[in-house]
Parts: sequence; structure tokens; C-alpha cells
Amino acid sequence: METRTRLPDPGADELAHAALLRERIVQAIAAADGRLPFDVFMDLALFAPGLGYYVAGARKFGRDGDFVTAPEVSALFGASLARQCAEVLAQIGGAIIEFGGGTGRLAASLLAELAHLGALPDTYYIVELSPELRERQRETLRAQPPAIAERVQWLSDAPATPLDGVVIANEVLDSLPVRVFERADGQTYERGVTLDVRAQLQWTRWPAEADLAARVAHCFEPGPPPADYLSELNLRQSLWIADLARFLRRGVALLIDYGDPRHERYHASRDSGSLRCYWRHRVHDDPLLHPGLQDITASVDFTGVAEDAVEAGFDVLGFASQANFLLGCGVEALLQQRLADPAPHARLALEARILLLPSEMGTRCKVIALGRDYTHPLLGLRLRNEKHRL
Repeated sequence: METRTRLPDPGADELAHAALLRERIVQAIAAADGRLPFDVFMDLALFAPGLGYYVAGARKFGRDGDFVTAPEVSALFGASLARQCAEVLAQIGGAIIEFGGGTGRLAASLLAELAHLGALPDTYYIVELSPELRERQRETLRAQPPAIAERVQWLSDAPATPLDGVVIANEVLDSLPVRVFERADGQTYERGVTLDVRAQLQWTRWPAEADLAARVAHCFEPGPPPADYLSELNLRQSLWIADLARFLRRGVALLIDYGDPRHERYHASRDSGSLRCYWRHRVHDDPLLHPGLQDITASVDFTGVAEDAVEAGFDVLGFASQANFLLGCGVEALLQQRLADPAPHARLALEARILLLPSEMGTRCKVIALGRDYTHPLLGLRLRNEKHRL
């Protein structure tokens, strides 16, 4: 884990940007009687209009950004998911809806493979709130053949009526703002953000309200909560999943993210939380540093995702590691096809290792498949469905 002293220094413009957002946060702290729950701080840091990390203009993805996602690693990721999409679309037709389209590379690689399979959807929707990312997505997709580019449309909210088809959300849930809790002295505390005597951002804590304390206790059932523990709860996740019903009438939602089933996510050995910050390809654990300039994430509780999905009227079709899901979708055959050209052998082999190896994204990322009025088997779950672990 990086420390502050080893992180790159922001430039003058970046520091000015962070100062503007910090002033917004200071105002919010004052309005909240001197302390902000962490989810409110994280919401401002990531999504404050014009200033938050995801809605301002800083380059986030790829070598010139702060982190690399699976679609940026390799087109094999999107091509593999395309095969799963083709299977669903062959059953019910309809559209593909991608949440948080990044640079547009997932859409480009997925649609290219669907074109190869003769299985292009009616429309490919990207739900994107960031004007800067929308423009990057358009730039990426303008470079594709017209038959691909012309099928893409952008949404800021749900369509007028829910659609049939496939929803894809890659690394979306881990960016939803979370509450932070601490167990100490036999009590449950909530942790948030306040100002120190020099008016600098710092952590603070206070006794958790009964509802939050009950939700914390639920994470550790059937046993009692541990005596000393620090972690996070994603209470906004249930609202996000419930909102999927406004997008999907019938079909499958594939949610892909870093995380684990609850008994692993809140294991006794994981007592220091999962908050991670990404700044110029360095990972550290200080979310109060340079607000608006760095990404902040927390690992997903996939048992909670399953519970929220059932509550929202979805069926939990299955759960798998990213490696097993991509293998089920035929990533090996896709790799062999691309290796027919000898030039990119080394690069493709490296990309496949990053996507599939346990030490990389292979088992750290998971896929949960949710169904809505959909009962057919899924290609990505044919090798291994670990729904029983949830």
C-alpha cells in the first residue's frame, strides 16, 4: 500500500481543482453540524457537479489515467461478454445497456464480436453522467464501422419504458458511496469526516444509530460482531439495484466487480476495511487526500447484492469468478483465434493472464448474474456456478 510520501505530487491546476471541491466539502460539514457521514463525503468527492472525480474532466482510465479496468486491459474481455450477450439476445432479442461506459472500449470490443457473430443488438445504450467520459466514448466509437457506431445511444436516466435484453455494469457497484463503521469498546460507531483545529479534513466517529448498528450486526450473523473491526456498508446499493427494474423488463443483468460473498467480505481477518484510492496507478488508503483528484472504491458484498436483487424482483441466476465466467464464455477459443496472427503473441498472453490469473483479476473480480423473467442457462456459468457461496 502506498503512503502519502510516495505518491506523485499534483500539479497547480489539480491542486486548485481539489481546493474548490474541498471548500464545497467544508460547507457541507458546517451545514451538517460539524461532521459528515463518509458516504456523503464520498458522494461529493466522486460526483459533485463539475468537481467530483467522475464528472470532472481529468483522465481516469488507461496508462495516462489512474487505473486500468478489464475492458482497457484487453478486447478479449468484451469479446467474451459478447458471446454471453448473443446467447441472451437469441432468446429474447432487445438491447444492451451498459452502465458507466468508461472510455467506450467495452462497447467497441463487445459490438465488434457481436457483429462477427451476426448478433448485433437493436441498440446499445450507455448510461453515462460524465460529459467528459461521454465524449471519450463517442471518440472511441466513431472509429468503429458505421454498423457498430450507429447503434450506440447515450442515456442519463432510464428509458421511457423498460427494455428487453442485457444489462452490463463493470466496476460500478464498488464506486457507490459507502458508510464506514468501527467496532470498539463493545460498541458500533459510525466514522465520518470533520475538520481539525487547522481546518484540515480528518476522520471522526460517533455512536452508530440503531438502524446502522443492526445492519452491521447482520453482516456477522449468526455470530456476534467482532470486538475490534473497521469496514464499510454499501447502503445505496439496494437503491441502485431496485432502479434496474426501470431499465430491464426481461433479460439478464451482469454485475462485475471486486468483492466477495459476505462471510469472506467480513471475515475476521479483514478488520481494517477495504477502502482503496487510485491516483496515477498508485493504490493507497487515504480517501481524504486531494478530494476530486482520486478514485475511491470499496469491495462489494455479493451476498448483499443477491439479497437486494431478490427484494427488487430479480432472480439470482448465478455467481462466478471473472476467470470462470470468461472461460465459460469461450475466452480460450477467442485467444486462439487471435493468436493465429503471430505478431501480438506476447501482448495477448499478458492480457489473458491479467484477466484470468488469481493473482490478477481472475478471482479478485466476480460476476453475479441477475434474471428478470429469464430462465435459460447462461454460457458464462456452464463451467462453474457458485451461487451456493452467497
